[in-house]
Formats: sequence, C-alpha cells, structure tokens
Amino acid sequence: MVTKNYFFRLFGQSPIKPLQKHMAESVACAAELVTLFESVVEGDRRKVNSVQKRISKMEREADKLKKELRLHLPNSLMLPVSRGDLLELLTMQDRIANTAKDVAGLIVGRKMNFPESMGPMMVEFASRCVDTARQAETTVNELDELVETGFRGKVVEIVQSMLTKLDEIESDTDKMEIKIRATLFDLEKDLPPVDVMFLYKVIEATGDMADVAQRVGSRLQLLLAR
Repeated sequence: MVTKNYFFRLFGQSPIKPLQKHMAESVACAAELVTLFESVVEGDRRKVNSVQKRISKMEREADKLKKELRLHLPNSLMLPVSRGDLLELLTMQDRIANTAKDVAGLIVGRKMNFPESMGPMMVEFASRCVDTARQAETTVNELDELVETGFRGKVVEIVQSMLTKLDEIESDTDKMEIKIRATLFDLEKDLPPVDVMFLYKVIEATGDMADVAQRVGSRLQLLLAR
C-alpha cells in the first residue's frame, strides 16, 4: 500500500498518466529525426551533431520515466488492465525512442551523407515514420478513457478506427522503404560499398521505428480483444 500511495503522489490518481507521458517523450524524441535528416541533406554537420545530442538527451529523459514507472507501479491495480500489460506497452514505447537514438548515433558516428537523389526521399520517409509514432500516441492517449469505461462503449470504436489508421500509415512506410531501397540499389555501383552498407542500416532502422509504433497499437488491440 505504501508503494501504491507513493506512486499516486508521483503521478496522480491514474497510473495510465505516466505511461502516456512516456509515450509523448518517446514520440518527441523520434520527431527530431526529421530535423536530423533535413540537416544531413543540407550538409549542415554542426546542426546534425546538435540534433543528435538533443535526441540522446530526450531518450535519456524517456528512459528515466520508464524506470520510475517500472519501479513504482503497484503490483496490484484496481483496473481492467494488468500491471504486465502496462509494462509490455511501456517496453514497446521505449523502443521508439531507442531506435531514434540509434539512427541518430549511426549517422553522426559514420559522418554519413545521403546521395543527392535520395535526400528528399529520406526526409519524407522519416516524416512518415514519425507519423506512425504520432498515431500510436493518439491511441495511447485514449487508454485512460478505455480504462474508465471498462473497455466498452463508443470509445472502443474510436480507438479501433485509430488503430486502422495506424496500420495504414505503417503500410505507407513499408512502401516508401521499398522505393528507397530500390533507388539505393541503382546507385550502389557509384558509391563506396561501406557507405552503401550503412545507408541500408539507416533505412532499415528508420523503418523499424514505424514497425515498433505499430506494435504499440497491436498491444492495445490485444487489450481491446480481452
């Protein structure tokens, strides 16, 4: 009971609120990738480094929120959602920020540039992947309403619609990734092989961010199905 009371003093009456706060921080971290990619295209190495540091700082902040939630979340919740479900959702959310940090670190560590013809495509791709994370955030923001209604009623239909939209956006990122990979394939012969290898890694990791965001939605889908 002491742990539970301490948790409520930290986060208010709803244990859902810190989860939503963590998601917001994770998505904000991911959103910085668009600025990072734009800076790479512009050839502004100083800004690239600055944005990467900002992403790392935001990821650390998200990590602190994650640790606080894991440490103080009561073992028993008087809610129609289990502690395990919340922690699993938290893990998925955390991967969004982690993936953004990894992409930024790879670009800075390798002092990477994008081939000129790929630059705009990469920025658009990153932006759409961030759209996926933002859509996942909109669904997580409905979780407190779902809990209050016992996962019944009109809000369930609203969230289902949001999840359908999430799947559609993630599907867009898959198509964009295929197109970018095809473009890079055509350019391979004119680029250093090591550069090509790491470009593929950046493309894959950026796409992974959208995949992870979709998994956040999948976790909510499972909660709705119970």
